[in-house]
Amino acid sequence: METDPQARAESLSLRQLKLFESVGRLNSVRRASEECNLSQPAVTQALAKLEHQVGVTLLDRRASGSYLNDLGKIFHRRVTRVFSQIEDALTDLGVPGGRPGAAVIARRISKSQARSLIAIVENGSFSQAAQSLGLSQASLQRAARDLEGNLRKSLYYRTAAGVMVTPAGIEFGRKIKLASQEIEWGIKEIDAEQGSFHSQIAIGAMPFGGSVMLASVLDEFIAAHPRADVKILNESAPEMLKSLRAGNVDFVLGLVQETTAGDLTNQSLAKTPYTIVARRGHKLLRKGKVTVEDLLQYDWVVGTAGAARRACFERLFAGGPGPKASIATCALTVIRHLLARSDRLTLMTSYELKHEDDTLAQVPFGPIEPAPSIGITMRAGWLPTQIHLDFIELLRNRMTDGDVIPMLKKAS
Repeated sequence: METDPQARAESLSLRQLKLFESVGRLNSVRRASEECNLSQPAVTQALAKLEHQVGVTLLDRRASGSYLNDLGKIFHRRVTRVFSQIEDALTDLGVPGGRPGAAVIARRISKSQARSLIAIVENGSFSQAAQSLGLSQASLQRAARDLEGNLRKSLYYRTAAGVMVTPAGIEFGRKIKLASQEIEWGIKEIDAEQGSFHSQIAIGAMPFGGSVMLASVLDEFIAAHPRADVKILNESAPEMLKSLRAGNVDFVLGLVQETTAGDLTNQSLAKTPYTIVARRGHKLLRKGKVTVEDLLQYDWVVGTAGAARRACFERLFAGGPGPKASIATCALTVIRHLLARSDRLTLMTSYELKHEDDTLAQVPFGPIEPAPSIGITMRAGWLPTQIHLDFIELLRNRMTDGDVIPMLKKAS
């Protein structure tokens, strides 16, 4: 049996998963076979193969029916979420028949069709997608056409540069990818329940507070979970949120956005006001009280467009001409270098400055309102695994700078 959770998840077909969902919900192979229009032997055979691929028994077979055991309940919760998310995605796409029609179409989508769309969206072209999947372009194009036929929706359009995915197709592919991740997480939860714990956690760390937060707990987390693999992505705030929406990271650490789109949610861990920062020895540090007029005299290093630091800078000088800001970056090493060798100014949160060395200092100006929060951004409706919850609990316990808000509640 394959031991890698991702490989085991990829080996399962959506047909198998739908049969398992039906049996687990109905407690009956017979009733599930009727619902799915298959013979009882076919359902029994498919379930036996699924259990072999997952590596555990998921159902207790009795004369009165087939019932989920404890491991089966863990996996069934994830499988139920798979089809709920697929049906949501189909409804949002506008397939015929509304939600009932989406439920019917969800049963017709094959794993190969779903994987093909995801690969095309992520790679940007049919040729690169085919290469990433190890398929011929003809096979990939056939899967793409079959998916369009099942959906009765156009997902692609032809341009001079080749066949492209429609905006609706890109969004549908993103949601299908997120749904597919539930299968792997379910297998990882089963492994953890059996003591065979080996899991990957993918964390997005925004360049400032997120990186500091992450560094403060990594050693302790790895000591508690020595078999865990931690994957870290470090990008600007806008790019980090794109990665979160795409399912490339499980959650993002750093400054939480003041307003969040409906598909994302925030958990604030601490308030951390912005401060104006300069190098040690800067002449503004010797002033008793710095004014806005004083700040206008200096060049600034600001955040990139869309970053919270950039928005704070623009609010600080709203209503008039702002200071010169010739450099926009989220790279902390670059900012340190620029400030250390000039009279430039920048914005940092109190949490970030606290974890800097003594080469930088706070300019006596403030308070700057509103004070942002540092914390966790995640996808709305996300169901964390135990390893995610352990990391978040550890992070919460470390966050003592400011008013700590109770930790993330496990999604239902």
